Amino acid sequence: MASVRYVAIGDSFTEGVGDELPDGRVRGWADLVAQGWADSLGEPVEYANLAIRGKLVWPIVDEQLEPALALKPTHLSFNGGGNDMLRPRTSISHVVAAFDRVLQRCDEEGVQLVVLSGANPSAQLPMARVIQRRGDLLSAGVVAKLADRPDVVRALNWPDRELSTAGYWSEDRLHMNARGHHRVAARVLSALGLEPPSAWWSLPTLPDAVRLRNGAYYRDHLGPWVRRRLTRTSSGDGREPKYAVWTAFEPSPV
Repeated sequence: MASVRYVAIGDSFTEGVGDELPDGRVRGWADLVAQGWADSLGEPVEYANLAIRGKLVWPIVDEQLEPALALKPTHLSFNGGGNDMLRPRTSISHVVAAFDRVLQRCDEEGVQLVVLSGANPSAQLPMARVIQRRGDLLSAGVVAKLADRPDVVRALNWPDRELSTAGYWSEDRLHMNARGHHRVAARVLSALGLEPPSAWWSLPTLPDAVRLRNGAYYRDHLGPWVRRRLTRTSSGDGREPKYAVWTAFEPSPV
């Protein structure tokens, strides 16, 4: 059995949306962490990813946490709340309480918890000030919750001003592109005490980066998002986790 068994739970941020591979699959920071971890150890890492795009924070906890713990991982990463922040009424304490539940269950099961805050997309979005304020409050609430828990691994992306700039984001302005996911993966690996490839912190600007004019952006991305809110549907409806069971990530060839 591999010495590291790492499971990730969350929403589109953890699923990897925005970092699409040529075959249409999404990769994302958690996949990159699993690969970087295997490369650092020089041995396979068992990896599972139960994250589903569009999920609010408590559905993540209610639907993903226990199946993740049932896999008997050594490490579990958790992020949530990004979709909650985009809703008209959001209780920061309600979101922070979800982090408390995950921490409690990981303590009970003897699993090392890795907590992430999401990157900050607000500079490029409508209602930027509202999203910024809510994100600041959520980030501060989670940090305060973990203040007396130095054993919890933290990878805090919200304060990273470089990561909030346009070159790290995909066309929809809400999900990071491959460049952004690599930077987050570098932060997680560093928080775990590992040495990520230095290039991951700031890959070259993507040559195919597209910045939609506002009219096209509202039509192609914001409009569909609003329609999902009005119809109470989610981009994750009917989706299955991409790695629901352990998948071995082998060290990269030298």
